[in-house]
Amino acid sequence: MAKIALITGATAGIGEACAHLFAAQHYNLVLTGRRHDRLEKLAQEINAKYNVEVAVSAFDVRNRDSVISNLESLPEHWKHVDVLINNAGLSQGLDPIQNGSFDDWDTMIDTNIKGLLYVSKVVANWMINNGQGQIINLGSIAGKEVYPNGNVYCATKSAVTALSEGMRIDLLSHGIRVTAVHPGAVETEFSEVRFKGDKDRAKKVYAGFDPLVANDIAETIWFVVSRPAHVNINEIIVMPTAQATATNIFRKG
Repeated sequence: MAKIALITGATAGIGEACAHLFAAQHYNLVLTGRRHDRLEKLAQEINAKYNVEVAVSAFDVRNRDSVISNLESLPEHWKHVDVLINNAGLSQGLDPIQNGSFDDWDTMIDTNIKGLLYVSKVVANWMINNGQGQIINLGSIAGKEVYPNGNVYCATKSAVTALSEGMRIDLLSHGIRVTAVHPGAVETEFSEVRFKGDKDRAKKVYAGFDPLVANDIAETIWFVVSRPAHVNINEIIVMPTAQATATNIFRKG
């Protein structure tokens, strides 16, 4: 029987890369995200390329009722999830605390913390009933060290670190593995979202060095998942060679 991976935020970036990689490893997939058209397109592409089963469920992780109703309405066989990849997350704005936007703060907190919790509670209970499972939480270097103007975003990713540690303790007796993966600079839609669609400003974030790409993180996640059942990688930090800390990046020229 094929294993199942449930991936949030699967419509782009790291989530999409994970979908392709896990499908290549013969996992059936539950793909979630806000953009139904992208989910359907990705599902058709993956099904044709890898010949695996794909279920899609379009919802915003910020909406608790939508998370619960959409996940619980999945057919019973899709609830035998082996791997949950909590990838949905974002940053909004880059301002000092005194100039921050309340709306941006709410979006980051509701997505990065509360959304992760909503999905995790539903799926963790499935895993407990199934007697096994693995949860991968996407953190960030921002959750390990705070940088100027990162305030609330860094706080949300610090929360992912703490929640991962708490989950590992709470789910220990159920044999459920929990890992936090903390990437450095990854060139995806992340900076475009942070800067509200300003492509030029987003591009400058990655100028002068080779950043990570989505597949680098997908491969890291697969490494974590593919360890023997008695091995858990508690957390892993992955940086581009050109990046030493959250703010120390060597840019050519």
